[in-house]
Amino acid sequence: MASTLVDARDRLSAPARLPSFRLLWLGQSLSLLGDGFSYIAFSWITLGLTQSTLALGYVLAFQAVPRALLTLVGGSLSDTWSSRTLMKLSSWARAALMAGVGLAGLAGSLTLWMLCCAAAAFGAVDAFFQPARASILPSVVDKEQLAPANALLAVGTKVAAVLGPAVGGMVVAFSNAPVAFLVDAVCFALCGVCVAGIRPRPRPAGAAADEKGPAASAAPAGAEVSLGARIRAGLRYAFEDPRIRTILAVDAAVTFCQAGPFTVGFATLAKVDLHGGSATLGLLNAALAGGAMLGTLVGGAVGGRPRIGLLIAALAGWLAIGTGLLGFVGNTAGALATVLAMGFGMGFQGVFGLSWIQRTIDGSVLSRVISVDMVIGYAVAPLSLIVCGALAQSGTAAMFAVSAAVLAVTAIGILTSRTVREMR
Repeated sequence: MASTLVDARDRLSAPARLPSFRLLWLGQSLSLLGDGFSYIAFSWITLGLTQSTLALGYVLAFQAVPRALLTLVGGSLSDTWSSRTLMKLSSWARAALMAGVGLAGLAGSLTLWMLCCAAAAFGAVDAFFQPARASILPSVVDKEQLAPANALLAVGTKVAAVLGPAVGGMVVAFSNAPVAFLVDAVCFALCGVCVAGIRPRPRPAGAAADEKGPAASAAPAGAEVSLGARIRAGLRYAFEDPRIRTILAVDAAVTFCQAGPFTVGFATLAKVDLHGGSATLGLLNAALAGGAMLGTLVGGAVGGRPRIGLLIAALAGWLAIGTGLLGFVGNTAGALATVLAMGFGMGFQGVFGLSWIQRTIDGSVLSRVISVDMVIGYAVAPLSLIVCGALAQSGTAAMFAVSAAVLAVTAIGILTSRTVREMR
């Protein structure tokens, strides 16, 4: 037993012994910390300037829309140039943007339209960073280290997602919003420095991804130089392979059953069903995050290559059971235990799912496939919020039941495909 635990610990910590991985981990964490800062800073300074929640909605929309529209472009450029180059340039561009907004705020010259333009520019530049950060890992660690490396990166992501808004709020509280923009700029600048120090592993001549499926022939040829052609090649690659289509469909289903149920649903569950308040809502979110972090660490410590198709089906079924139970649970302890278990499953499967994508998809099209997945998530999330908001008006049971049904159908659909069941 002690030997098994030592092996698991060594397996999980192996990527951290690589200098380039440490730089990637720190750079990505700093970037996500900066994202949390920017959300607080944009929100607080907009409300301070306008006293209008509608104006805040405009600013946040100006940031979200360019990010969604340009993510496919970012994925295409990441495959054309290099993930490291795009991450570095995007980080320094965001640092310059945040510094400019902060200095304008301290000078008292900020206007609503300046904030909208800055938010749009931030979202546009961020669209080039996100696909690159998800596709750079195979060039930093070898294939056998992808699962533990993804686990460590995911832990850093979750910690930064919590600390960013919290620390940003403290900076605003003890100083003012423009200072938060300047701190944000420092985070992004340091991220760029870290990424610039990454040294990709030498790739053997003729190396190719393992287990290429029938979509391998859809990888873009070197003669394709136009941006539109590269994007179309990435879309063909993603949708012609049944295994990748399954990953995209499952991610869409999980996003639909997470965006609404875990925001509108949790809030309604805490206030109406559990007769609690903001503390109960906070506990539900903490249980989800804690379960996901624990599942991520366990997944990273487990060796081997499980049958990812069966693991994905198991996750969908697991979430279907948990989501269905949330519609009937009558006490806070039961709800927290259910949410904790759901988070564990998401974290555990997420390590292997992302590692499979990074290990299997041709490196020349990897960023484009990841960007397709991101764009689908951007489209599904607001739809989920609207549907769940409508269903929650009659109570949480119907909303959670619909989500559970979607997940159950997804699990059954996965199991009907032999190709998908045998994915490793």
